Amino acid sequence: MTDLSAPIKHDVMTLEAHSPGLARRSLVIGLTAFLTVVDLFATQAILPSLTRHYGVTPAAMGFAVNASTFGMALAGILVGFFSPHIDRRTGILLSLTLLAIPTSLLASASDLVVFTALRVAQGLCMASAFALTLAHLGEQCSATDAGSAFAAYITGNVASNLVGRVVSAAVADGLGLAWNFYFFAGLNLAGAALVYFTIQRVRPMHAMMPAASPFSATIAHWRDRRLRAAFGIGFCILFAFIGTFTFVNFVLVRPPLSLGMMDLGLVYLVFLPSVVTTLLAGKAVGRLGTRPTIWSALAVAGLGLPLMLAPHLGAVLAGMVLVGAGTFFAQAAATGFVGQAATDNRGIASGTYLACYFCGGLVGTAVLGPLFDALGWQACVAGVGVALALAALSSFALKP
Repeated sequence: MTDLSAPIKHDVMTLEAHSPGLARRSLVIGLTAFLTVVDLFATQAILPSLTRHYGVTPAAMGFAVNASTFGMALAGILVGFFSPHIDRRTGILLSLTLLAIPTSLLASASDLVVFTALRVAQGLCMASAFALTLAHLGEQCSATDAGSAFAAYITGNVASNLVGRVVSAAVADGLGLAWNFYFFAGLNLAGAALVYFTIQRVRPMHAMMPAASPFSATIAHWRDRRLRAAFGIGFCILFAFIGTFTFVNFVLVRPPLSLGMMDLGLVYLVFLPSVVTTLLAGKAVGRLGTRPTIWSALAVAGLGLPLMLAPHLGAVLAGMVLVGAGTFFAQAAATGFVGQAATDNRGIASGTYLACYFCGGLVGTAVLGPLFDALGWQACVAGVGVALALAALSSFALKP
């Protein structure tokens, strides 16, 4: 497989040419993304039920459910460091197969500590597949195709948020919490089967020189002002996203909205517009540039925050639509930027970005959970607003 951590000769692939089979490859990678992270956020749809099942506070259960982001951050760093030595196809296949183990064991987790540990294990497997798929995507796409291809990958992520939450609520409501986790373990294995039959080994490209050590490459990336800003943007995006879509569940099931479990799952049809809009992120970056695209996306997300404070379901849903569409659009633009801004050691750069991104999710839960418990939903939304503002400020460091 191609080593993303080594500079690539231009005579191997013309960077501005369209890669053959881009549409098929984007579809496969989008489906792989869907099946990789489909149970990452699906569990959020049953947070109130899990909170009652384990007899804990919303903050404690929210932290346990989102502990997967810690595993994902750790795996992002490890995969980035060892990326030059990992065969992409084999690594993705193994990660998705192993992912089914902790997913199925969640059905019988005896207490919150065990549940949290299994979510961390899930995160390790999910992020390994996630990062290696991004590396595979970066290797197989020209610069012209990369924006649209990365957007397709993030779109698969968006679709997993929508379908995963709806299906999770439906399965848990109809068959119980245990069968919910067995079902998603089956989806993980389906992802492994998809990779086995669709992602083929390719001839490696030739490197101009040996790759730098992982540590040296990481330091070099952090010294790059643009990449450092992109890492910070990723951190803030998932901080805001998880802060919103973890704790809004408790708002939706409490008076005056008082939704049931199945209704709570259907609420996440709010992600449907994001499935369409995220596909346009690559074109938006091409026409407007990275900074204006991210600013516009974050502004859309910000407009949704006051709507979610309203006591009416329609307003809350509209706010969720705007926050979801804005954060996913910004995420697609930022992910594509890292892939292009890192001229060498791209696997390490992508791993570092993912580590920062998922750390943002864990920190978001740790910070906003106690705020929610102590001060309520208004304080939580204010914290989300601060994260979006910091992401917008960080975008000044990005160059078109």
